[in-house]
Amino acid sequence: MAQKRLAGCAFPVAIGIGVFFLVLFLVSVVTGPMGKNLLGLPEWLIVPKPHPELPAEVVFHLLGFPITNSIIATWVTMVFLVSFCFVATRKMALVPGRRQSLLEFIVEALLNFCRSVAGEKNGRRFFPIIATIFLFVAFNAWMSLLPGYGSIIAHTSEGETHLLRGANTDVNTPLAVALISFFFVEIIGFSTLGIGYGKKFINLSGFVESARLLSKGKIAAALSSLVFGIINAFVGIIELVSELIRIVSLTIRLFGNMTAGEILLLVAGFLMPWLFSLPFYGLELLVGFVQALIFSALTLIFLTMAVTSHGEHKEESAHH
Repeated sequence: MAQKRLAGCAFPVAIGIGVFFLVLFLVSVVTGPMGKNLLGLPEWLIVPKPHPELPAEVVFHLLGFPITNSIIATWVTMVFLVSFCFVATRKMALVPGRRQSLLEFIVEALLNFCRSVAGEKNGRRFFPIIATIFLFVAFNAWMSLLPGYGSIIAHTSEGETHLLRGANTDVNTPLAVALISFFFVEIIGFSTLGIGYGKKFINLSGFVESARLLSKGKIAAALSSLVFGIINAFVGIIELVSELIRIVSLTIRLFGNMTAGEILLLVAGFLMPWLFSLPFYGLELLVGFVQALIFSALTLIFLTMAVTSHGEHKEESAHH
């Protein structure tokens, strides 16, 4: 006799799942604001009202430098990544175990991503910085979803403070990563083109050519070169401003999305704890991955553009 099935599951299993979610729903209602108002439950059974704060809270001082809860969360992420890489590569084998296989899968995926955008040579060249940015941003986002982030209270001289806070929700962390991205682009640009890389920011060749032509009495040609010199100088200023705007756009994009996600989870957890916030945790896992991918992809594109301009420069020189 065929066993009855419901929604693709055995009937008893489906009933058990239904009962589980019903109990979870009732607990969520009771421990939320509705339960507090209707049943008059004690405060320790009620999820407290969220108080999101944009500035990171100072936990302690180290050599006079304030250590915030977002800095501690950053240290936790770094320790986790270093520890995982150490454990996964401690005993390398031709037939990898689960940890080594997972690490090799991540490394290969990121390396192939760099190759697909920048090519074989430059892909390997850019891989360390791109992989570091991706893993750091992604794990900052994912680890902030763990229990303890935003809930563990530390007693300090300044009062009660949350011990851990998602690092990406402190604007200083996205800004630091954006500055690292910016400086690596400029350093690789100068290392590839030399001083000539700065010509896209400060291009005085038109003025020099105009002065040379004017000294030879070619007034019309000198005026034409002067006009092009002014245009090139203006374009250089635009290029410089656009490079600096990258820092702002990368910072605000990551900070805004991560902070909005944190506030969404706080509100969902307050309105209906346990049940209502579960789908949003899944959503935040995806958002963390997407934001890490966008940040690293934009950095990779900026690096590739710098190298591509070098190739075009050489081709133009060979043509002339």
